[in-house]
Amino acid sequence: MHEFANLAVWYLVFVFSTTCHEAAHAWVAYRGGDLTAYSLGHVTLDPTPHIKRSPFGMVVIPILSFLLPLLMGEGGHGWMIGWASVPVNREWAAKHPGRSSVMSLAGPAANLLLAALALVAMRLLVASDVLAASPLGSGFPLDSVVTAPDGQAVNSLVGALARGLSVMLVLNVILGLFNLIPLPPLDGAGVLEGAAPRLTSGLYDRLREVPMFEILGLLVVWRFFPYVAWPALGFVIALLHL
Repeated sequence: MHEFANLAVWYLVFVFSTTCHEAAHAWVAYRGGDLTAYSLGHVTLDPTPHIKRSPFGMVVIPILSFLLPLLMGEGGHGWMIGWASVPVNREWAAKHPGRSSVMSLAGPAANLLLAALALVAMRLLVASDVLAASPLGSGFPLDSVVTAPDGQAVNSLVGALARGLSVMLVLNVILGLFNLIPLPPLDGAGVLEGAAPRLTSGLYDRLREVPMFEILGLLVVWRFFPYVAWPALGFVIALLHL
């Protein structure tokens, strides 16, 4: 029952965070002159069009990635990963590389903004003794960066708020940083390609022609990503204790 409640919190935060990510892409593209995503209803915080466009990345993979350690008998749960996308006019992107770069940056920026808002809210609530900050240690409590104060049940409303804010912080730091890696199909590739099209477009075009290279690259990146994610999360969580 506890893990089911945990899954519900993680999934709700994942859907909200990913919807904000994709809506940011679509809105910046719209403001930059590409009406493709806007015309298909993607400039919205309603997750429905994003789930319909990417049901596998928005539903199946996030739940499997969360449950995988449990299914393998390792105990606990994993962090939630997945994906979505918004349609982009490639002719517009080629004609306006600078705008395309900003559009690609908008998604990860939305995640990092959500993480910053969660951190500010947590600091204010800890200072007001509504929540308590978990002690710093060798491990990172991914969904209990803050907790209900002593004497309050973890399944109380305050406990649910603490868990939701903890997941909002951790998950959005992970999503923001991971998507900034400059490898197709991640947003960092679009940022770099738009900022330096002459240097990168040929390489990225060749990678996109062979999807297996993209998949292999993502697997390698995901294998080594924790070496970036853990120090970044450690730094962010330490800010809560200043």
